[in-house]
Amino acid sequence: MKRSDIFRAWGRILRGYRPFLSIEITKECPLRCPGCYAYEPQHLPFGGLRELSDLQGKDLIDGVLALVRRLRPLHLSIVGGEPLVRYRELDILLRRLNEMGIEVQLVTSAVRPIPVCWKDFPNLHILVSIDGLQPEHDKRRAPATYDRILKHIAGHEIVVHCTITRQHVQQPEYLGQFASFWSDRPEVRKIWFSLFTPQRGQETAERLTPVERTSTVNELARLTVPFPKIDMSRAVLEGYFHPPTAPRECIFAQATTCISADLATRIVPCQFGGDPVCAECGCIASAALASIGRYKLASFIPVAKIFDTSRKAGEQVNHWLEYRARLAG
Repeated sequence: MKRSDIFRAWGRILRGYRPFLSIEITKECPLRCPGCYAYEPQHLPFGGLRELSDLQGKDLIDGVLALVRRLRPLHLSIVGGEPLVRYRELDILLRRLNEMGIEVQLVTSAVRPIPVCWKDFPNLHILVSIDGLQPEHDKRRAPATYDRILKHIAGHEIVVHCTITRQHVQQPEYLGQFASFWSDRPEVRKIWFSLFTPQRGQETAERLTPVERTSTVNELARLTVPFPKIDMSRAVLEGYFHPPTAPRECIFAQATTCISADLATRIVPCQFGGDPVCAECGCIASAALASIGRYKLASFIPVAKIFDTSRKAGEQVNHWLEYRARLAG
């Protein structure tokens, strides 16, 4: 995040707005990936994403734009489900959002072709989720296989994102082989790694042990040298060693509004929903903002402390403005 973006985000916070918005634009997805948090029964207050009604066509376009105008985010993440299921609506939405100057991150499996015209949107950042090397990925994420991904990203500039699971780290040099393969692709601008974040009480084959977590973060730090496309500073990686103990301590959770596919249901406490184990948080966004929060202004005031104070002040300002509006009405 640029310094100018940080100051703009702070300005939003002081006015009672959260600077980041994440929208599950559809509940539909042709994949059935093991460990996908969106389809876990605890993701939403009443169940998983598939139990929700979603929108299509003009209703979806108008609904998303209305949310953006009301919440006024600096950055919008479009997730799902699989967003490319709604590629016709996205054609219109991305054009409008670009005109509004909104930075947009589109998270996709690249299961279908990415329209060529999307290259013309300078504010659009396409993030492709890839679950390891081809044998493991194709088994977990069919029909979004390596062959399809390589075909569909041709001519685009993307960020590769891999969520590391226990299956990956149990194979020697696995992450290095993954980084090598994708670093050689001309379409790839950056490579990001997250760690699998479990829900409380969830026992799953994807969950890393504490020892595996430590060794994995150390390996990622080593891999940033031979593979500079791995865009993860030591400060960000440090966030995996010291994750927030609760959502109220997570800058990303506190600065992001997460909305599900009916464009009304809030996802809390963060994008994972349910009851995530914050002590095992592997979210790269949380780690990145935590690295900023640990920075000390004038060598002694943590940015996180200033953020918390600013957020509370912004909430009070917002409450006062709403109260004044009710009196005027």
